[in-house]
Amino acid sequence: MTRPDAEQTLPPSQLPDGAPAAPPPGLELQPNPTVTHETPLPSKSRPYEVFGERYEVLESADGYVEEGLASWYGTRFDGLATATGETYDVYELSAAHRSLPLPCWARVTNLANGKSTIVRVNDRGPFHEDRIIDLSYAAAVKLGFADAGTARVRVETVTPADFLPRPPPRYFVEAGPFVDFDSAAGSADAIAAIAETNAMVARARNAFMVRIGPLPDRSEAERLKMVVAFGREWSPVVIEQ
Repeated sequence: MTRPDAEQTLPPSQLPDGAPAAPPPGLELQPNPTVTHETPLPSKSRPYEVFGERYEVLESADGYVEEGLASWYGTRFDGLATATGETYDVYELSAAHRSLPLPCWARVTNLANGKSTIVRVNDRGPFHEDRIIDLSYAAAVKLGFADAGTARVRVETVTPADFLPRPPPRYFVEAGPFVDFDSAAGSADAIAAIAETNAMVARARNAFMVRIGPLPDRSEAERLKMVVAFGREWSPVVIEQ
C-alpha cells in the first residue's frame, strides 16, 4: 500500500499508510466523476526513473486494457502533491499508474465481485512489479477491497466519447451467399415476395447476400427469418449492426 512518489522528492516519513480513522458514511456510494477531455502533460509523457529503474510512458492512453493486481494508498499521502501537481485526497476517485500518460481517465473493475468505478489517473506508481495500478482509498472502498488491501482488477482507459448516447442497434435478415449478382437478384425478388417487404442485394467479400432491413427489433427480425427460411434453402440469419 505504500507508494514512493516518482516525480518529486518527499521528506522521509515514518507514518504507516492506512485508512482514515473516521471515513464518512456512504463512501462506497460516491458517484463516478464526469469524464472530461484531458491533454497529457508533456513533462509526464517522458521516460523517468525510480530507484534506478527506468519506466517508459505510453504514447497514448487510447485503447489501453490490462488485468492484474491493484493496491491502494491512503492517509500517509493525503494532502501531498501527485505527479501532476494536484493534491492527493483519499476521498476522491483517483489513481496512480506507471506508464499511462498523465492525466487520463480509466474504468477499474474488481474481477472478484464485478464492482467498477471511474478514476482520474494523475499520479505515478505503484512501484511493485506485481501490481498494475494504485487506487485512492475511496476507489478501493467503491470496489470493495479496502479491507483486503489488494484485488485483481481490469483497467480500461475511457474518454468522454465512451459516455455519449449510442444509437439503437439495427437488425437485418441476411440470406446467401450467392456466387453472382444475377442469382442474388433473383432470390431477392423471391424473398421480398415471401416476406412481403423489400429486399436488397449486398456485396460481401467475394459473394453476394440478400438482405432485409433495417428492422425495428430482434423479435421482428427473428420472425422474418423464419418466414424466409420456411421451405427454402437460403439459410437466413439475423445480424445486428
